[in-house]
Amino acid sequence: MKKGRLLTAVLGVFLLLTGVLAGCSSKSAASPKAGGNSSKEITMVFYPNESAKNFSASRKALKEELHKATGKKINIQTTTDYNIAIEAIASGKAQLAFMGADGYIQAHAKNNKVEPLLLQSGPDGTTKGASYRSYLMVQKDKADQYKKDGKYNIDNIKGKKISFVSASSTSGFAVPTDEIQKHFKLKSKEDLSEGGKFFDKVLYGSTHPGSAINLLKGDADVAAFDDGDLTPFLKVTSGSYDKVGSTFTVRSDADAPFAEFKGKELVNLSVLPVQNGPFVVNAKALSKDDIDAIAKHFTSKEILENKDLFSDGKGKTPTLWQRKSEKTRLLKVDDDWYKPTHELVGK
Repeated sequence: MKKGRLLTAVLGVFLLLTGVLAGCSSKSAASPKAGGNSSKEITMVFYPNESAKNFSASRKALKEELHKATGKKINIQTTTDYNIAIEAIASGKAQLAFMGADGYIQAHAKNNKVEPLLLQSGPDGTTKGASYRSYLMVQKDKADQYKKDGKYNIDNIKGKKISFVSASSTSGFAVPTDEIQKHFKLKSKEDLSEGGKFFDKVLYGSTHPGSAINLLKGDADVAAFDDGDLTPFLKVTSGSYDKVGSTFTVRSDADAPFAEFKGKELVNLSVLPVQNGPFVVNAKALSKDDIDAIAKHFTSKEILENKDLFSDGKGKTPTLWQRKSEKTRLLKVDDDWYKPTHELVGK
């Protein structure tokens, strides 16, 4: 385990052991017995980003659909730290989780009964192209220093202040640090997780919007975050979502904490594909009947028509999944599909 991840993992375990589940509802701290095959309740844990207030409608919709599928009481556990979610699903305190690929792999390493259950498909309705984007961005008025021969690149990020999302984030840490490691031919990523080594300072935003805010405030020179989680706050005003050197502008109708930065412009130095994160189950803590019922219900047409769960991703209110085409749907998936991220995380 990398040094940065070890520190955050220790913090997450400490918080769990002391019972301080920051940001959780009073019903979220379910006992180990709350899961299991005979339980009448199911606990679903969310990452910090999906725990935010603007995801409340989507969380509520998911809770209702899970109840419809299983007939059981559904408890929602929100968090403010990635490692709390990872520990909750690995320990069985939560039986279901909405995670990124990196976090799933960490939870699976702790308990191999943690398995991916569902995945948002690619545009053609299969696992092909089932991905989103990770960016490294800078403020536009300072972007010229990252240009070489008229093109943007990451040559000059060494020695800068950088913001990541969390050491357990796929698109907000694992993928961008893999690119940095390759670009600079580093032996390992260890020097990238804390300041005073490769970077002058390393910040963690806890969520994707939090990392972007670190950049907008000027606390960081460079920031890593994904596209989907920032769509309600940023829009492309020059270029495209998949093109390096594109300009992203804070929306004029952006809510807090982006409201004070309306019109502020950012430029992306890199665009990297990331495997879609899975809907995860702890197969030891949840009965096979429940698992099968959830898989059947959530791969049905009924789920696709739930606007609080699936949207086109262009509105102000985010949803857990986005319909990128008429063929987009949820697919059953297994651990083998995540081999590329297993290899990336293991470096």
